[in-house]
Amino acid sequence: MSSILAFAGSNSSVSINYKLVHFTARLLNDDVRLINLANYPFPIYSYDEELKNGFKNSLIEFRNDIKSAKAIILSVNEHNSNPSAYFKNVIDWLSRVDKNFLSDTKILLMSTSNGKRGAMSALEVTEKLLPRFGGEIIATFSLPSFSENFVEEKGIINSELAEKHLAALNAFKAKL
Repeated sequence: MSSILAFAGSNSSVSINYKLVHFTARLLNDDVRLINLANYPFPIYSYDEELKNGFKNSLIEFRNDIKSAKAIILSVNEHNSNPSAYFKNVIDWLSRVDKNFLSDTKILLMSTSNGKRGAMSALEVTEKLLPRFGGEIIATFSLPSFSENFVEEKGIINSELAEKHLAALNAFKAKL
């Protein structure tokens, strides 16, 4: 298995957070496995759903991917100042399978949006949430105004933001 698992907390087929994760993963020389959660459909969590249908194979596989990785690169999207309902739902399911599904996992946590805050509210909520499941947030990075500051072929084109991104990535790499 890969030593680093990289994904966005979004189920959008055109996720800008996935684009940021993909760009970040390309900067590493390490063994990185990039996955797209848009390919992981999960029903909305409820205890009744769990009792009736149990845990989907894709959920167990995703949890196993997380457990076998020594580190995670994650970028969360924002809906109304919080992580998306989809990402919260994934966390709800994972925590039912294994309360400590992030045990001893180092995390580079990022966020982006087309707004000037770069999904900072979702990043802050997630930064407080993930340690409850055993994750260790090593560094954070928020990319504001994605469409103005990111070009797919080049990456982050604002030099100040590119430096901040690289500093967060280097801090993350130093802890691996």
